[in-house]
Amino acid sequence: MDLRTLQRPLKERYRAEPAAAAVTLRATGTQAPAGVPIACSVDLGRAVYDAQAHTGVGGAGTAACSGDLLLGALAACAQLTCQMVATALGIPVERIEVAVEGDLDLRGTLGVAKEVPAGFGAIRLRFDISAPEATPEQRAALAEKTERYCTVFQTLRQPPPIQTDWRTGETGPLSGPGVARG
Repeated sequence: MDLRTLQRPLKERYRAEPAAAAVTLRATGTQAPAGVPIACSVDLGRAVYDAQAHTGVGGAGTAACSGDLLLGALAACAQLTCQMVATALGIPVERIEVAVEGDLDLRGTLGVAKEVPAGFGAIRLRFDISAPEATPEQRAALAEKTERYCTVFQTLRQPPPIQTDWRTGETGPLSGPGVARG
């Protein structure tokens, strides 16, 4: 595949029309049937995924938990970005594999220990690349550009502000910490 040829018209358009490069991705979570508070579906617009609470907080363990989905998004983005960078730079690679691990202390999620935050305490991203014909300079460029252009990696490294908007339908907007007020 000639990635440069594929991307050339896109890059030209985005240079000429910067607004055309701005996209909004969407995902919608929908509750499972009544009485099942540990499962939901997530609609990404092109696919719908089942999700469940992690087994450590009462989930059944038969579907991905939200942490799995977050780490999976990082693994997919890093994998695709690395593949595309290698192709664009003409770096000869035989294999690229990305593994992601994240550490959680579920006491924070369950509210068992107030001093323990909910969320990942650490995330590790490992690239396993076989590129015996690549030069040291090519390997360094692959690492630098992959990290620079990986959208999910950069988002986690430098998180954007997150706005919340709670609507109840019956009583109007809610108020509280982190809740957008308008």
